Amino acid sequence: MADAPTLKLVTPAPTAAPAGGKRRAPARRATRARRVLSVGGGKGGIGKSLVAANLGIELARRGRSVVLVDADLGGANLHTCLGVELPRTSLSDFVERRVERIEEVVVPTGVPNLGLISGATDDLDAANPRHAQKMRLMRHILALDVDYAILDLGAGTALNVLDFFLVSDHGLLVLVPEPTAVENVYRFVKAAFWRRVRNVVSVYGFEEALREVMGNGAFRSPVEVIAALRERHPEAGATLERELRAFRPRLVVNQARTAQDAELGRAVVAAWKKYFGLSMDFLGSIEHDEAVWRSVRARRPLLLERPEAPAARSLAAIADGLIRIDAGGERSDGPP
Repeated sequence: MADAPTLKLVTPAPTAAPAGGKRRAPARRATRARRVLSVGGGKGGIGKSLVAANLGIELARRGRSVVLVDADLGGANLHTCLGVELPRTSLSDFVERRVERIEEVVVPTGVPNLGLISGATDDLDAANPRHAQKMRLMRHILALDVDYAILDLGAGTALNVLDFFLVSDHGLLVLVPEPTAVENVYRFVKAAFWRRVRNVVSVYGFEEALREVMGNGAFRSPVEVIAALRERHPEAGATLERELRAFRPRLVVNQARTAQDAELGRAVVAAWKKYFGLSMDFLGSIEHDEAVWRSVRARRPLLLERPEAPAARSLAAIADGLIRIDAGGERSDGPP
């Protein structure tokens, strides 16, 4: 079976101008979302939509322009988390070219500065877009003229989910303190990492070099793979190492009932660093809070229904962490 098409998530670094030649003027950058944030986790029912919706509201209340995108293709429910009726227009209209511009399917949410792009609900083709359709969708999402485009991803490690996660500036993983959820987060982030590797070697033309290295040894971590690649193919190894520094997921623990639950995020970050040699940021935990399910039943976002609730304060702190990272490039080990 042929491999699925590789999505070009990587732009090769520019080469130096030739000796005595003139360096070409940089192309004018097109408008794009200042930050794209995707919310995933690999498992359903862990609160991804809750986190996406309420982070969008919190950032909008702070004066940022935000569009929420229900990228759970075929299982759209973000509108319910926001307490709005199912919009008449959705991603189906854009994917099937009933509209040309994705801005035409953005609908108001009742929250100032916050718009919504509802997911496909009844169209099998839109729920499983072909490669060209996915590329067009991603280009238009990235070109939204907003401060934040927040993508609520579906469950699992399908290529569509991984690719939406990887095109984001912030790939945010939601985890609940349960063994199956922890396993699924590790599975998701490993799948996303190797998807990223595949894109890097495809763009730079290092497939054969990596295949040679991988076929000549058993490696316990990506760090060992990169070291072996640098030894045999220095340029390829240095390029892969540089590109993979950009792969730094953010982690949020949801439904934390105990102090041990709240510290789970730091344990996961430490394990990822120890066994895979890669970095991850822990943005904080969200307390288990009766106000959450009450707001869900009321079809009202938590931050609007119960802004004083402990879980609402936790979400505001996570928004603080994202803003700090964006403002100064700081990494986060969790709330102070």
